[in-house]
Amino acid sequence: MVSTNSEVHREREPYVLSLPRTLKITSEQFWDLCRTNRDWRLERTGEGDVIAMPPTGALTGKRNLKLSTQISEWADRDGSGVAFDSSTGFELPNGATRSPDVAWVARVRLAGLTQQELDRFLPLCPDFVVELRSQSDKLAVLQQKLEEYIANGAQLGWLIDPAARRVYVYRRGEPMQTVERPNTISGEPVLHGLVVDLMPIWKADL
Repeated sequence: MVSTNSEVHREREPYVLSLPRTLKITSEQFWDLCRTNRDWRLERTGEGDVIAMPPTGALTGKRNLKLSTQISEWADRDGSGVAFDSSTGFELPNGATRSPDVAWVARVRLAGLTQQELDRFLPLCPDFVVELRSQSDKLAVLQQKLEEYIANGAQLGWLIDPAARRVYVYRRGEPMQTVERPNTISGEPVLHGLVVDLMPIWKADL
């Protein structure tokens, strides 16, 4: 049994580099910045500020893998879209560049992209996103990110909070729904046949 002491699993909070509003980094420049700093997970807000997140702790890494594996396997069976992990960047319509923990995009939206666009940050908002809260994540910040995804075109979003065993469900055009201590979570009616087992996510050890 691995200790669940908060000091053991505590993760570093992201660093935020606030840029002058007169300084605009282009998509090309931000791509080069991310390639130069490959050990960091970088995001960019709609206002242009750069957010750097260090690697996750072991427990969050395990949870991310359990979660992304289930969604990836469903996407392969379903065939109507493609699942992406947390290393994938998306350029949202509002100018932000985000990397959700898990994302899914319908194939019909990917069909028209060039090879260069596929090799870089995808110039679109995913249809489905998941954010997994770690101990250092502020709930309000993650909730704002989910709202941003929905406002930029996502059809469904999950914010999973393992510590509280709670899932916040966001759907386009509907109020946010809070689901307490579920054993599973369904993607219906947006993602047909997707049911994620949350029991491995709720486990507080390795």
